[in-house]
Amino acid sequence: MPNYNRVLLMGNLTRDPELRYLPSNMPVVGFGMAVNRRWKNQQGEQQEEVMFIDCDAFGRTAELINQFFRKGRPIFIEGRLKLDQWQDKDGNKRSKHKVIIDNFDFVDTKAAAAAEGGEAGAAGTSGGAAPPRSAPPRQAPAARPAAAPAPAGGPDTEPHQPPGEEDIPF
Repeated sequence: MPNYNRVLLMGNLTRDPELRYLPSNMPVVGFGMAVNRRWKNQQGEQQEEVMFIDCDAFGRTAELINQFFRKGRPIFIEGRLKLDQWQDKDGNKRSKHKVIIDNFDFVDTKAAAAAEGGEAGAAGTSGGAAPPRSAPPRQAPAARPAAAPAPAGGPDTEPHQPPGEEDIPF
């Protein structure tokens, strides 16, 4: 049976990111995030559940998260679950799941980040900071050639051809 371990979460940081370095000089950032779920129960009353998740990121992703995020700021993350296991000082076995981040995206706007005192504008990029995995800017579609005039015999003289890629209107 194939295995698949993928997590997509959007929430707010519960504490400032903590950057540290492994002995190999690899940057690692850790932070907590809260993800809220709201719903109405059978009586129509509003209910809320908050899930607190610990997250780690490595390399350039860690450096960017440490540079641009602070407590309270929203973030969208993509990663995988990892189970950490250890023994506490009393010798009891302990464990918890955390998310190892592969990619992230900014959720709030430049104006919201600036209002919170974020450093989004400090990087010298226009429009705030670009996400680390941002797609290349979209190009305008190539101009389509002008439609050929209808054949002299009328529209029914040629067999109907299904539209090709160049005939799709987007």
